[in-house]
Amino acid sequence: MTGTIPSLYQADFSLWLDQTAQLLKSRQFHELDIDHLVEEIEALNRSEKREVESRLEVLLMHLLKWQYQPEHQSRSWQATIREQRRQLLRLLKDSPSLKGHLSQAVDECYTIAREKAADETTIFLENFPAQCPYAIAEVLDPDFLPN
Repeated sequence: MTGTIPSLYQADFSLWLDQTAQLLKSRQFHELDIDHLVEEIEALNRSEKREVESRLEVLLMHLLKWQYQPEHQSRSWQATIREQRRQLLRLLKDSPSLKGHLSQAVDECYTIAREKAADETTIFLENFPAQCPYAIAEVLDPDFLPN
């Protein structure tokens, strides 16, 4: 089986996943395609981190829009803020170690959120703070909306 799994990985990824799961369940570790298994586990971790970053970018962008365009505040913006927080908190509950990644990623995510907020509003980029004005605790606080 070892000789067929690497080619199966290329030919039918879903079947490779099914067979890999079966090998793991039956503890047939010597039959595993270790290189591809490690590659997929690392990809899953990157995917989780990207989801945190994506949700943080959207959340920060909407917090900026909320603060800097009070005349356009809407239930839709508030719902987006609430949903991104909800999903971020769910990710952090499932994988508490992602909180460290969230803290590391906030500066880069804020830079992107700031650019997107400028693109979506009539506010020039320079009018938004250069550094994130919100603490992580505020960003995740269900009751926080910037004034």
